[in-house]
Amino acid sequence: MESYCAYQERCHLEVQEKLRGFDIASIDKERVIVHLIDHNYLNEERFASLFTISKFHQKKWGKIRIKNELKARRISDFLITKSLKEIPSEEYETTFEILSEKHWETLPERDSSKKRKKFCDFLLRKGWESDKIYEKLKQLEKSI
Repeated sequence: MESYCAYQERCHLEVQEKLRGFDIASIDKERVIVHLIDHNYLNEERFASLFTISKFHQKKWGKIRIKNELKARRISDFLITKSLKEIPSEEYETTFEILSEKHWETLPERDSSKKRKKFCDFLLRKGWESDKIYEKLKQLEKSI
């Protein structure tokens, strides 16, 4: 389990699911988790921080998607809030602008209502804030 955690950051839930596949007593599973925490192989704060930054940079996810994914991994609200604050606000805004403009330009739809829907759906799936999306949509439509 040490090598499993050393290979990539893991959250407690992922380790528990991995241990579920082993035929050992639950008390031993708990001991393994305690050992991993004591030896710094398992750290929820570090996991939340790295998860947030990597999903933002690599997949261009917005804060809503990151928050939902961390909640699905049972990360505490405190750690979620703390990790989201690590995203520089200027970089967040710039990434949104670039992503939204690039996606708008690549949409081949001629029907404006379908194009608007595809644009909004894409950014909502990525976890960007709806008010930000609709504001950008109005701006892009005016520039046509």
